[in-house]
Amino acid sequence: MDEGADLLVRAAVVHTLVPGEPPPRALAVRGDRIAALSTDPHGLDDRIGTRTRIIDQPEAAVLPAFDDTHTHLIFAGNSARDVPVHLARDIPELLELIRRRAATTPEGEWIRTTANWQELNLTERRLPTAAELDQASDRHPILLKRGGHNDVVNSRALRLAGIDERTVAPAGGVIERDEHGRPTGRLVDNAQGLVETLLPAPDLASRVEGLRLASHQYAATGIGTARDCLSTLDDLRALRAARDADALGVRARVLVSAAGAAGVAEVDEVLDAIEEWRGVDDPWLRVCGVKFLLDGGLEAGATEAPYRNRDDYHGTLLWEPDVLVEATEAVVRRGFRVGTHAFGDRAVRVLLDVYEQVLRRNPDLPAGSLVMEHGGLADARQRARAVALGIPVTLQQPLLHDTAEVAFDHWGRERVAALFPAREWVDEGALVTAGSDFPVGQYGAMRSVWGMVTRQTVAGVLGPEHAIGVDEAIALHTTRAVRLLGESDQRGSLTTGRLADLTVWPLDPARCPVDELRDLLPSHTIVGGRVVHAPDDSDDSDDRVEHPR
Repeated sequence: MDEGADLLVRAAVVHTLVPGEPPPRALAVRGDRIAALSTDPHGLDDRIGTRTRIIDQPEAAVLPAFDDTHTHLIFAGNSARDVPVHLARDIPELLELIRRRAATTPEGEWIRTTANWQELNLTERRLPTAAELDQASDRHPILLKRGGHNDVVNSRALRLAGIDERTVAPAGGVIERDEHGRPTGRLVDNAQGLVETLLPAPDLASRVEGLRLASHQYAATGIGTARDCLSTLDDLRALRAARDADALGVRARVLVSAAGAAGVAEVDEVLDAIEEWRGVDDPWLRVCGVKFLLDGGLEAGATEAPYRNRDDYHGTLLWEPDVLVEATEAVVRRGFRVGTHAFGDRAVRVLLDVYEQVLRRNPDLPAGSLVMEHGGLADARQRARAVALGIPVTLQQPLLHDTAEVAFDHWGRERVAALFPAREWVDEGALVTAGSDFPVGQYGAMRSVWGMVTRQTVAGVLGPEHAIGVDEAIALHTTRAVRLLGESDQRGSLTTGRLADLTVWPLDPARCPVDELRDLLPSHTIVGGRVVHAPDDSDDSDDRVEHPR
């Protein structure tokens, strides 16, 4: 039998994440699986053949590829060619970037920007207005995105959407107005749809190319699987086309959005549309279930105590609890999973009430059928309830890092410091995993680990008592992440027969100085035996094909 390797990795250490085993120093891959491991860096050299690719890095460390268990890959793909305003340091620079794009864009066509930035990181520490965007161009409708919950548009876009002083914001949305009642251009949550539905849909080829670029950018940070938490049915078609074209650089696990659904009938329509995906065992692209939004983000998360800047405001709940119970049951009875966005502590409490009713009425649901996305302000009582009910939770430290100062204005420093208490979730026995919530937070395997270990944010260290260790943070992206997805028998650790999803790091994350983790990137990311990220091909010093000895 041919036992030759398609890929052989030699390193200082291979962290298999299997307790009690001596760390290997060599790993062989055949096809999409790990074929063998050895504690001798040259112990697998007999598997080298004419086709074998060698990654020989004597000082490197190997880890499983990371999962980002709450991100928006679709968003990254759609914005891959948008105006990169995240590079701007102030509003004039931001406007200049848009102005340059306008100079090469036919009049009347939409201009859209990237969303992974925060206004408090600009010199002016605020969002631009419609009038300022008009300075960049009044000949184009402009959509300036900030995260997933906020848009700012120019006057031309407001006119196209028919938004003026008399326009009533949709339920769960905000049209921001100035002191005279005129729209400023800022649209929050459900009000975003007033404008975003006007944008022309990109053609399929453009969407596939965007997903190719974005997914390989994820892979370049050490991520091998992205759990996309808000895909539409049209997004799913684009993902399938990218999968069929072998364009994906990461595995995609998808929650299809139920945003806009008002009840069970609309949810049933979504379920009918994704029925063909139920039980599909495609290692690169799977539909896990349906995503519900129970509350908003930092500007509209449902809280028990009032907002710091508005004594009469407690955020917004987007579902009546009884209706959400029925909608959730409709999903799980079809064999799909549910992930529900619950950010504020009031939303967490209501969601646990909903999930408790669903579990009571459906006692035989498989583990992991009901997931809490974020659980931002979950207190000790709520965490105990989640653990007792067996509800997994996904945390996003990069979100906290990037939005801390924005959140201070709404919730105050004390509540912001209490967000994402990883230490408590781990110690109390929850199945907790980690992600980025890109575009609100910056994706990146070690950037997330660094954040969970240091609790560092743009506003300094917040809630250091909630920090966890490096090994624990890695587990939240690997062994715990695959448990969430029900894939522990296939991925998450490096053992013979498992999928060859691994990363090669120039420094050992378990031993390097913590401050070096933030910007640490892998030299190679391998998914299913396929090298999806590697150094420039001109540099073949440690990445080559060897002939048999």
